[in-house]
Amino acid sequence: QVQLVESGGALVQAGASLRLSCAASGRTLSSYIMAWFRQAPGNERAFVATINWNGGSTSYADSVKGRFTISRDNAKNTVYLQMNSLKPEDTGVYFCAARTSWGGNLPTGVNEYNNWGRGTQVTVSS
Repeated sequence: QVQLVESGGALVQAGASLRLSCAASGRTLSSYIMAWFRQAPGNERAFVATINWNGGSTSYADSVKGRFTISRDNAKNTVYLQMNSLKPEDTGVYFCAARTSWGGNLPTGVNEYNNWGRGTQVTVSS
């Protein structure tokens, strides 16, 4: 198992930028597909972005395309989520997730990931 710890969440105004980090320990990150999910109060956890083992392939939820960028630094065992032009609807707890790499399409379902961090709160005020 890989242990994941998110950081970088904050209270910001609409239009601001934030960068979230997810630090991994226990296993080398290069063996894993990594993803970010978010959960707003009263809502289910929802897919945000995912990245393959070497960063060569990414996928995003339609709601964040063009504003968010997922990246990874395997040497630092860290995954990032750069969030620009934040909107109030981006508010929620952001979770980092990992699963061992496979040859299919990048997974976007909650149940397709078996390693999770505890989350970091992002609040965007209008």
